[in-house]
Amino acid sequence: MIRISQLKLPITHTEEDLLQAVRKKLQCKDRPLTFEIVRQSLDARKGEKFFVYTIDVSIAGEKKILQKVNNNNIMSTNTPSYHFPTPGETPLSYRPVIVGCGPAGLMCGWYLARYGYRPLILERGEEASVRKKRVDEFWEKGVLDPDSNVQFGEGGAGTFSDGKLNTLVKDESGRNKEVLKRFVKAGAPEQILYQQKPHLGTDMLIGIVQTLRHQIESMGGSFRFHTRVTGFKTDQDGLQAVVVNDNEVMPANVCILAIGHSARDTFAVLRDSGIYMEPKPFAVGVRIEHPQILINQALYGEDENQILGPASYKVTHTTSTGRGVYSFCMCPGGYVVNASTEPGRLAVNGMSYQARGGKNANSALIVTVGIRDFYKGDVLDGVAFQRRLEEAAFQEGEGRIPVQRYEDFRLDRPSTGVGSVQPCMKGAYAFSNVRSVLPGFVSEALLEGVPAFAGKIHGFDLPDALLSGVESRTSSPVRIARNRDFLSNISGIYPCGEGAGYAGGITSAAMDGIKTAEAVRKRFSPF
Repeated sequence: MIRISQLKLPITHTEEDLLQAVRKKLQCKDRPLTFEIVRQSLDARKGEKFFVYTIDVSIAGEKKILQKVNNNNIMSTNTPSYHFPTPGETPLSYRPVIVGCGPAGLMCGWYLARYGYRPLILERGEEASVRKKRVDEFWEKGVLDPDSNVQFGEGGAGTFSDGKLNTLVKDESGRNKEVLKRFVKAGAPEQILYQQKPHLGTDMLIGIVQTLRHQIESMGGSFRFHTRVTGFKTDQDGLQAVVVNDNEVMPANVCILAIGHSARDTFAVLRDSGIYMEPKPFAVGVRIEHPQILINQALYGEDENQILGPASYKVTHTTSTGRGVYSFCMCPGGYVVNASTEPGRLAVNGMSYQARGGKNANSALIVTVGIRDFYKGDVLDGVAFQRRLEEAAFQEGEGRIPVQRYEDFRLDRPSTGVGSVQPCMKGAYAFSNVRSVLPGFVSEALLEGVPAFAGKIHGFDLPDALLSGVESRTSSPVRIARNRDFLSNISGIYPCGEGAGYAGGITSAAMDGIKTAEAVRKRFSPF
């Protein structure tokens, strides 16, 4: 296999143009070849826009071609395929139990089912299609179901998000590509295998997670919805059973905790059951909305581009006090959504559909929160910190999403209406003083960060840009400790994914689910 790197073509190129560019690089006009796009990224730094490719080429006579072209961007490659490990010899008395049906739980369940372990996946919420109706009703009428909402239910929090699949996690074993392949096999477009910033959108994710469930079921796995873990039975040998819905005891040797970052009542169950956890830093802040046209102009130099779609951004800044302030979960053409899970508390998130057709761009603007900012001796003090902000947001908006113009935020005065930017939101909203919801250090960091971001994205400090809050669920406030075998301090319990503190986003959580399935496989024989 020959790999060509840094192959640059105008964004308007055709498939034939790409083929001819490959032939030109390899100096072979007529020889039969096949190629696969490994990566496609965008270069728009100098006004002109190009796609930059990494291409793997299969062609006869590779050695002679490499000797002839003598180019540092053309070399031999042998990308290894992903391999699931061989099984261990310890027998399982019971089916593995997976708690949580988000990306980590689904991928862990898929691989365990594929290799004969017949996992049982427990989910406190509802199936994705039913869950969507529940969420739509919440946004329309404000009736919250604490067990089935934007955070809980089949597919996890990622189902109602932009569906971004890019990750900074480096994995030489090929798990990243495996995750993307599983999504493609479940209905995602093949372009996600090579795009620099692939995304799926909520409307596509709902069908994909349901297809993954059906695949798992066809391989011997099973699911139980409306099932919440409320305790564990253990002895000196480790896990003996999982207690669900307060009174049902499920015997179990293995329990994978893929619970997500918002399972606060489950965190309390773990603490009270003696499962070791540690407080972990996280970040909180607001959502900011700009007209998508403004972001397109700043980054593309034009109002819109039919080929590239809505522009996205990522900005970071270190304040004068050393705090980090940065964008997170940016949603081009998206919506700010009410993502609450608890009565009397309000949290927001961002969401896009596959087409990203909304008129606004939104992103979380968040500020780092260190352990010393909240820790008073209880491992769940970070949860308490988040809850206080959510209670303040609920009260400020009287149960609706509090919204404030950036200029009013800067001057610390309530907003009374919109300017040039109309909110794109799912759920009722109210004009108010978002700044009053936040700790002083968060507001100060945002006030320093927004002008710094305007130096990179012209117009980012637009006075009419809209801030809404509170963005409090960026990551888990705890880490459930695990050893090199992925086990907690109680044998048989495997912390996994974003809620356990080992991932951040759909793809990294799914990858951690695969890693955890590997750990179970290495120890146990199939059920």
